[in-house]
Formats: sequence, structure tokens, C-alpha cells
Amino acid sequence: MTEQQEQYILGHIDAEPAHLAALDRDTHVRLLYPHMCSGHLQGRVLKMLVRMIAPRRVLELGTYSGYSAQCLAEGLLDPEAVVHTIEKDDEMEEFIKEHLSQSPVASRIVLHIGDARQLVPALSTEPWDLVFVDANKRQYEDYYDLVFPHVRSGGFIIVDNTLWGGKLSDGQLHHDAMTAGISRFNDRVAGDPRVEVVILPLRDGLTILRKK
Repeated sequence: MTEQQEQYILGHIDAEPAHLAALDRDTHVRLLYPHMCSGHLQGRVLKMLVRMIAPRRVLELGTYSGYSAQCLAEGLLDPEAVVHTIEKDDEMEEFIKEHLSQSPVASRIVLHIGDARQLVPALSTEPWDLVFVDANKRQYEDYYDLVFPHVRSGGFIIVDNTLWGGKLSDGQLHHDAMTAGISRFNDRVAGDPRVEVVILPLRDGLTILRKK
């Protein structure tokens, strides 16, 4: 997508809420790797997907600054629905909570600090309707295996960054661990008969899986 196309799209979709625009600005000013923030376009897509799926229980792996968690929560329709989001880096906790305190959807979000591999089994007392994965790319296959048994039949798993800057389709060999991790995941789900799968060329690639 060219910058002109993106600007056109942003001018013809729902506006970015003021509290999310402030969060995006603060992310770029105060945090390392601000490109990891979902941002306006992807945020509106995540909200729309939640509207369409109408989940009651949502799990996010990889909170980062909390932008995507707020977008997921914004889309919830069931008044009792909730987003559980897990962030491994405990140094992010203060920043996330600071901005959650200014968010109109804060009451719909439960933040967990720790390792998803330890937390997910304990949190999965009921099946998940939707899981959003945007954590360590090296471990995408592990996360898939971790959450899959806890996703209900007909539920969805959405995975970010699955085109990884074009490295998976440029015809060159890339030996870094993150590219290898995403490549293994993409190959794995493409051949998994338990799911329906589509990749959207949105930002850095967004894979949507439906568990049969």
C-alpha cells in the first residue's frame, strides 16, 4: 500500500478516537519500537472484526502499549464481554495502566503481566471466542499450540505481522529467528485441516483463522 492510498483510506473510514490518537502519539514519543503499535487503520479493522464475530471472551497475547486491546474492547457487543490481554515485559505495566485509566473501555480489559505459556492455561476456564496474537514472532507456533485447544469450535484466531516486511515472499533466504518463526507458523496453518485461513495484506500482514 502506498502512503497516498493509506492516507485516502484513513480519510474515508471511522475517525481514530481521541484517546487512541493520544496513546499513539505517546507510544511514538516514549517507547522503543513504536511501529509495533496497531495504529488507526488496523485498530479500526480489529474493532470491526470484533463487531462481526461478537465474542464474549477475547484473549490477546502481546499488549505492548495497549492500543490493540482497547480497539478489541471497543468492538465488544455483549455487556459482559471482556478482553484479557497478556504482556510479558513488566516494564510496560505502568505505561499501559496510565493510558487505560484514560480509556472509556478500561472496564472491559483485564491486564495480565507475565509469560503467556504460564498464564493461558489458568485463564482458560472457559473457551475463547477470539484470540489475537501479536507477541514474540519466534514463538508463533508455540502460541498457536498453546491457545488452539482453548478456542471454541467456530472461534477465531487473528495473528499479526504474518507477511513480515515482505521477507517471506521476496525469494531470498532470511536466517533471522523471527522470520523463521513466522515462516514456520504460516506453513503450519496453511496445512492444518482443523482451520480455515486467509491472510490480509493489511500493514505487515494479518492472518485470520477460523477453527472448524
